[in-house]
Amino acid sequence: MSESSRHAKVKTPLLNDASYAAVKHGAALVLPALGALYFALAQIWHLPNPEEVIGTIAAVNTFLGVVLGVATKSYNNSDTKYAGDVAFEAVDGDETTKRMVARLNTHPQVIASMNEARFRVVD
Repeated sequence: MSESSRHAKVKTPLLNDASYAAVKHGAALVLPALGALYFALAQIWHLPNPEEVIGTIAAVNTFLGVVLGVATKSYNNSDTKYAGDVAFEAVDGDETTKRMVARLNTHPQVIASMNEARFRVVD
């Protein structure tokens, strides 16, 4: 794959890792807990508009769920999930013996520090 065609196909995800983690944490933990807390306190202390508050929290949480779904699809369609590309070439013209050649998307030390890495196989 030529360098120019490789760069033409590069897609970036909708959210970076930190943003995705923050939105996911908010949608999975913070907003449901906040809704449950307000519901309980509204019953005990007669706080105003419990239905409206809980409905608003649920609507925001639903929206964040959609954003996370779009972000996941965007990530899966991007090159971000790959540490690089690998290709196989014959050794000394022998098609039964192959050498793996990798083109890394980041510095080798970054990849060496990972617990696991995913590479795309290219022709």
